[in-house]
Amino acid sequence: MKLKFIFSWEIAMRLGPAFLLSALIVHAVLVFPQTETIPDLAKTSAPIQDNSFLIEEAYNQEDGVVQHISSFERLANSHDWVYTQTDEWPLRTNKHQLSITLAGNHAGSFTGSGAGWGDTALNYRYQLAGSGDTKVAIAPRLSLLLPTGDHKFGRGSGGLGVQTNLPISIQHSARWVTHWNIGMTWLPHALSERHDTATTVGVNLGESVVWLIRPRINLLFETLWTSSEKAVAPHTTERSQDLYVSPGIRWAHNLNNGLQIVPGVAFPIGLGPCVGEKGVILYLSFEHPFAFAHSKRKKME
Repeated sequence: MKLKFIFSWEIAMRLGPAFLLSALIVHAVLVFPQTETIPDLAKTSAPIQDNSFLIEEAYNQEDGVVQHISSFERLANSHDWVYTQTDEWPLRTNKHQLSITLAGNHAGSFTGSGAGWGDTALNYRYQLAGSGDTKVAIAPRLSLLLPTGDHKFGRGSGGLGVQTNLPISIQHSARWVTHWNIGMTWLPHALSERHDTATTVGVNLGESVVWLIRPRINLLFETLWTSSEKAVAPHTTERSQDLYVSPGIRWAHNLNNGLQIVPGVAFPIGLGPCVGEKGVILYLSFEHPFAFAHSKRKKME
């Protein structure tokens, strides 16, 4: 299996993201039945409303529906990779959502570090305005970052932290949706490789444009800029920036039991401070009803 994965990765990089993305689009269009028309788009099954691969949407989970999201990203030049698993749960209503994000990663710049457990995020998100059925939705998030990763090998920060993010989603038409993010990460006691302590601050800005070719087939174009710090000496930090654009595609399979499966793939491309870098993102989400929904218990009573 390992040889097969390496072989597939090399082919993907040689053929180029544009060719692979075109092939996936053609495959998806041919596989899914061409039953809907533009005027009847609202009458078909509900469109995909997952997070983009790099950008967060502003739609909380509905009561009685839980989502499990897996994402794997690998960069070609640095050989960094990260795998995340996020579970999103509504809390009584779609106004409140709790989630946990677990991570495994490998920092290529840390010689001999290998792969291991990363930091963990406990997330709360509040549906401040709108929903998946409105033109504009806003859902700020607050996360507690737990230092479960080994900072000596670049797999974690070494200290507790807090992260905020403000996602805004705008439904421009039946075919076009955009998502906008602005956020900040604060680590009061981050650790360097030599165990020195410093306070670090990070900022992220991003947007994604989603084209609904059909409700269950989406093309995405994302842009993400991050400015982050790492501790290098006592009370001393070093700042770095990253800028990526990422074209991608996702599609949904809706089963009769209420399970929705959404695979996806994207190809991030570095610009500016990380020009020349490129990679691949593999995405897979499972969204399904669960038995202990507050709304169901209320009806039974």
